Amino acid sequence: MEESSSWPDGARVTPRGRQERCCALDAMWVGTVARKVNWIVDADICGFFDSIDHGMLMQCVERRIADPRVLRLLRKWLRAGVSEAGTWSKTTVGTLQGSVISPLLANIFLHYVCDLWVKEWRKHAGTGEVIVVRYADDFVVGFQFQQSAERFLHELRARLAEFRLELHPEKTRLIEFGRFAMANRAKKSQGKPATFNFLGFTHRCAKRWKDGRFTVIRSTIAKRMGAKLQQTGNALMERRSQPLAEQGKWLASVVRGW
Repeated sequence: MEESSSWPDGARVTPRGRQERCCALDAMWVGTVARKVNWIVDADICGFFDSIDHGMLMQCVERRIADPRVLRLLRKWLRAGVSEAGTWSKTTVGTLQGSVISPLLANIFLHYVCDLWVKEWRKHAGTGEVIVVRYADDFVVGFQFQQSAERFLHELRARLAEFRLELHPEKTRLIEFGRFAMANRAKKSQGKPATFNFLGFTHRCAKRWKDGRFTVIRSTIAKRMGAKLQQTGNALMERRSQPLAEQGKWLASVVRGW
């Protein structure tokens, strides 16, 4: 059984999950630094895990799984319901967050709803360079041209609506971000480029102090950093009766992430 630890966004992740998140963050950095990215679509799906349609989800699963016994078990699991304060309630949509199979089913669903669609969109509608980085329901899309980014965002809304999903109207944004964003916004007196959050980190445009070349820096989201420090402080108070060596070992594991 894999040991889990906390990520900056508060999620509990296994070493494998932590490695996958690091790969997604690295892909985000390489895509924005090494490719011709000037615009970012920061997409957020409203209540994704709570909004997945069971019928549409099973249609996606049936494309790869033909065993009726497995499909029957999945349907039973989806309809198992939720028990809160001794009261059972039926579930007709969504998957239970925190359960071991929810991330798997969510990835299967988004693979057909989003990944394959984006792949075809890039071939026929996208102009210039386009990068896509997705981890579960958290994804960011980078574009070379603003017009292409605006078209994608419009068509993405329509695509998700077909599967009874919608983008969060306040959290979904199109921002100018990339190697030319700082200079372009300075010419227009628009201030610094906007930042965006992805997988628990805030990403910012910056220049390397050695040679002045463009780079992207990331830091833990301030709100979540404060919450994590508070949580760590409370945990240390509970361990104050333990020997200092044990407290130090535990704190070191928190800092390392495992």
